[in-house]
Amino acid sequence: MSTTVEKRNDMEMAPAIYVYEAPVRIWHWINALAITVLAVTGYFIASPLPTMSGEASDHFLMGYIRFAHFAAGYVMAIGFLGRMYWALVGNSHARQLFFPPLFSGEFWKGVWHEIKWYLFMTKEPHKYIGHNPLAMLVMHMVFLWASLFMIVTGFALYGEGSGMGSWQFDMFSSWVIPLFGQSMDVHTWHHMTMYAILLFVMIHIYLAVREDIMSRQSMVSTMISGWRMFKDSRPPKDGK
Repeated sequence: MSTTVEKRNDMEMAPAIYVYEAPVRIWHWINALAITVLAVTGYFIASPLPTMSGEASDHFLMGYIRFAHFAAGYVMAIGFLGRMYWALVGNSHARQLFFPPLFSGEFWKGVWHEIKWYLFMTKEPHKYIGHNPLAMLVMHMVFLWASLFMIVTGFALYGEGSGMGSWQFDMFSSWVIPLFGQSMDVHTWHHMTMYAILLFVMIHIYLAVREDIMSRQSMVSTMISGWRMFKDSRPPKDGK
């Protein structure tokens, strides 16, 4: 009899919880679009298209590509500053990207459990209201710092074009380029980090869709509506 009651309770859905506030969701999707534009235009800046026929004055293709790259770079940088601000004034879930509990033993136990779940070594993942520990760790260590690196090196490279005396040159180019040795080294690291971010994005999309199907809480829809939906009544690991 008790087994029947327990199964019935598992079938009941826990109430939805509002997790991601509007500024976090807006930043997420605008940042995703900016990264897409940056990756495509950055590839063509590093590997330009063949020379087009006719007079050079009739074409401004690379100019448009560079403009789109610079504009998307500004969007990403301003969005990053806004996201930093919201990490301070938003709810606890808005801070997870910037301040993961790295000194918590329970956090690292959760990381190991999620690794086993993704490797199909355990039957079921834990439920979380916010990000699971592994997602929190990877987004902080890979995505956050890679994004900051791209912003800093991007402005350093932009400052070369804007010239000495510009704020981009004074704030970034003047120390970033000498730190790496020369401009080409900054270009190379900037370009290679783009591939690291693209690899993160592909894995992120795969795992988000996979978790939406296989885990015990919503994923993709949560970043659209802000509400976390659950598939049973068992309490999540990071809250009641």
